[in-house]
Amino acid sequence: MDSPIRARILVSGRVQGVAYRAFTQDAASRMKLCGGVRNVDDGRVEVDVEGERGAVEAFVELLRTGPPMARVEDLELRWERPTGQHKDFRIWY
Repeated sequence: MDSPIRARILVSGRVQGVAYRAFTQDAASRMKLCGGVRNVDDGRVEVDVEGERGAVEAFVELLRTGPPMARVEDLELRWERPTGQHKDFRIWY
């Protein structure tokens, strides 16, 4: 079993208004990850995710592409210690 890890991610490009948050929530839920996703006022999408390291790494790779209408230009990734504060994965408003 992998050790748990937390990733804080900022995704830029054409990522708002193209179902990127729904794509992210669906992928995270299928992979049994916890945390959330939200739009940021500057046009980026912020993702806070926790789970087993292998699942989180695979999830990050999915975010590099996103849904069909998205165009990811950059993905800033910061690894952190997990907090265990989330029990599921949600879209935050």
